[in-house]
Amino acid sequence: MRVMIATLALLIPAATIAQEAQKPPYWASIRAGQARMRTGPARTYPASWLYRRADLPVRVVQHFKEWRKVEDPDGTQGWMQANLLSATRTGMVRGSAPASMQDRPTAGGRVLWRVAPGVVGRLSACGNGWCRLDVKGRAGFVEQAGLWGVEAGESLP
Repeated sequence: MRVMIATLALLIPAATIAQEAQKPPYWASIRAGQARMRTGPARTYPASWLYRRADLPVRVVQHFKEWRKVEDPDGTQGWMQANLLSATRTGMVRGSAPASMQDRPTAGGRVLWRVAPGVVGRLSACGNGWCRLDVKGRAGFVEQAGLWGVEAGESLP
């Protein structure tokens, strides 16, 4: 029996085990280049969406075995297998106007780039209302309020 349990533990991805330890709600991102959102927590439920955007931030709102109920940036909720998600923190520029990516986390910082709404980047640090966002090697600071993928006032190391 112990050998069987140890063998089964090896088959569960480490990301799934780490997600199990977190209590919803929390942020994650889509790991796969294609990920199906389903209407329920099993493959027998119909797919409601097919996401073709790795790194898209999602909010995990519920767990059920190896399934996660997620909410996307548009507010759509559905179920995804945990192995399609990553703990990598990403953010998406929201709103209707481009966001300024600055050289430092202050309103007086020099604008490095303008980032269009819908652009996704990796978050490496957030605090005092600003997040460091890396979009394919171009990094700078963006106001936290203009991002989907991080809570207002949340700090990231």
